[in-house]
Amino acid sequence: MSKRKAKQILPFVLLVAVAIIAMFVKPAADYVPGAADPQYSSSDIAWVLVSTALVFLMTPGLAFFYGGMVNRKNVISTMIKSVVAAGVVGVLWVVCGFSLAFGESVNGVIGNPTTYAFYDGVKSGAAWPAANTIPLSLFSLFQLMFAIITPGLVVGAVAERIRFTSYVLFIVLFSLLVYAPVAHWSWHPEGFLAKMGAWDFAGGTVVHITAGCAALAGAMVLKRRKSHLEKREIPPANVPYVLIGTGLLWFGWFGFNAGSAVGATPLAVNAFGTTTTAASAAGLAWMFFDVIKGKKPSVLGFCIGAVVGLVAITPAAGYVGIPQSIIIGLVGAIVSNIAVSIKQKSTLDDTLDVFPCHGLGGMVGMLLTGVFASTAVHGIKDGPNGLFYGNPQFFFTQLKAMAIVVAYSFSVSYGIFKFINFVIPMRVSESEEEEGLDASQHDEKYLQGTLLVHQNGVIVEKAAEH
Repeated sequence: MSKRKAKQILPFVLLVAVAIIAMFVKPAADYVPGAADPQYSSSDIAWVLVSTALVFLMTPGLAFFYGGMVNRKNVISTMIKSVVAAGVVGVLWVVCGFSLAFGESVNGVIGNPTTYAFYDGVKSGAAWPAANTIPLSLFSLFQLMFAIITPGLVVGAVAERIRFTSYVLFIVLFSLLVYAPVAHWSWHPEGFLAKMGAWDFAGGTVVHITAGCAALAGAMVLKRRKSHLEKREIPPANVPYVLIGTGLLWFGWFGFNAGSAVGATPLAVNAFGTTTTAASAAGLAWMFFDVIKGKKPSVLGFCIGAVVGLVAITPAAGYVGIPQSIIIGLVGAIVSNIAVSIKQKSTLDDTLDVFPCHGLGGMVGMLLTGVFASTAVHGIKDGPNGLFYGNPQFFFTQLKAMAIVVAYSFSVSYGIFKFINFVIPMRVSESEEEEGLDASQHDEKYLQGTLLVHQNGVIVEKAAEH
């Protein structure tokens, strides 16, 4: 068998092997007769079920958001790279992902991979300490949705030039080597960042900083697109897609942030309010700042700004008041806007500005959590106030945790991209890039409408140019 053929069949063989092993895992019930009553709350279960679905909706929303901004020749290839994470991570999470992130802690660094391997023990296990009114299985499924969207965010930085098979391998390695450890550090009670006193309510560090730093690493390893080298300005394929994607992301983010209260509680209400307020302020800030720079107010500007606001408020959503979320959204938008302008003048080819928007947006949110966190909001016994309320120590704890995650995420992600590039060339050929990845990688084409044109007296359809 040729080496090429072996690489083609390996993914399917691995999936079949996983399915066969999973057959022999003994099913378990959420409630065992005769066991102590777990004191589940129907309202909390209902809210977290809804939140889980809302967070999942963000993945197709992200696909629309990214797909609308790339070249018309790369719409489908960009969208599938975000969506395929649902398949890859969905299986990986059951096999060992949940164990690595939330299993029995090994020195506060990683979870024991055998704790919940193949979900053994998840359904009959004790409720998660911070979510003891819902089944452990529901908590795990809620966390799965975060694990799915995180590698999907990286797509925007490497779009229009990365091979599909290489990106699938990146999803696997990133999920195991970057996402799971950082999730364990931050969200497991024994994680070393959690024990240090760092706070991340809904994933500013775990999701956005890790994805943003991986995006930076990927853009550096894959180098510049031909169009970027030639300084060709390529218009977005479909701005309405971007608007639809923003709406789905904003809607799903209510589950992302308010669902992270893991219950139908006043804390969830606060997180819901800070989420939409920060997004509103950031969308306006980005658009108005563009006007100051001499540009016209644009749909893209408002949409990108709103998403940056959602990113920035994520680590702080349940720890700060709704009024303070306005300044968090505003600062996040301005910092990311300036960073995008600087990046555009540099040689860095981060296609859709993932690092300036998600990476820096998450960093701003992490630091401003250390500024505006208030015991009046989170109500946690012995929980800290932020710098603005006279507690600089908490701010520096957040700063230290942020620096650790940035350094780890970037260095490991850079190593992952380099390793994959050694095993499977990540970059498509120049001819494939020119043809477009929709056709060269998937044998599919996206047509944004059609034009009826005459050729030798015959009316034929032709892809509309936009």
